Amino acid sequence: MESVLELLVSRRSVRKWKPGPIAEEDIRDILEAAMNAPSAVNEQPWQFVLLSGKVLQDFIKINGNTPKGAPLGILVCGDKKLDKLGGFYLHDCCAATQNILLAVHAKGLGGVWTAVFPNAIPEVRKLLNLPEHVIPVSFVPVGYPDATRPKPASRYDETKVHRNRW
Repeated sequence: MESVLELLVSRRSVRKWKPGPIAEEDIRDILEAAMNAPSAVNEQPWQFVLLSGKVLQDFIKINGNTPKGAPLGILVCGDKKLDKLGGFYLHDCCAATQNILLAVHAKGLGGVWTAVFPNAIPEVRKLLNLPEHVIPVSFVPVGYPDATRPKPASRYDETKVHRNRW
């Protein structure tokens, strides 16, 4: 298994997948990683909707520019009833989404962080029967990568680092 730092710098977005199911144990591990993300005052205001088959295909049609072909999709939602501070669910769900991507990579799977387009939310809400207090934040299609990828080059850029002032 890679070190944490190697895992962080080697993760890349995957937009093409091989057909085939993902083991339930892997899905559970990925969701456990998501649920261990940091959150404001530990509120953990997230909910996850797992999509597959026809429902996944219908979601992709509604949401538009989402890569096709993954056997699983994870919709990360903020639950306003669990967000007592008001508005931090977005940050918390983004942290959970990053943990999903890292866990996916650690499992030898591939995924990509995609948006849930605001104009699609009413139809997504209807398709998935989401309550009004549950807000779709991000969507991660997941599967086995269709191709091996070369080791990525470093993205470190000293010009983006500022110390004590701009």
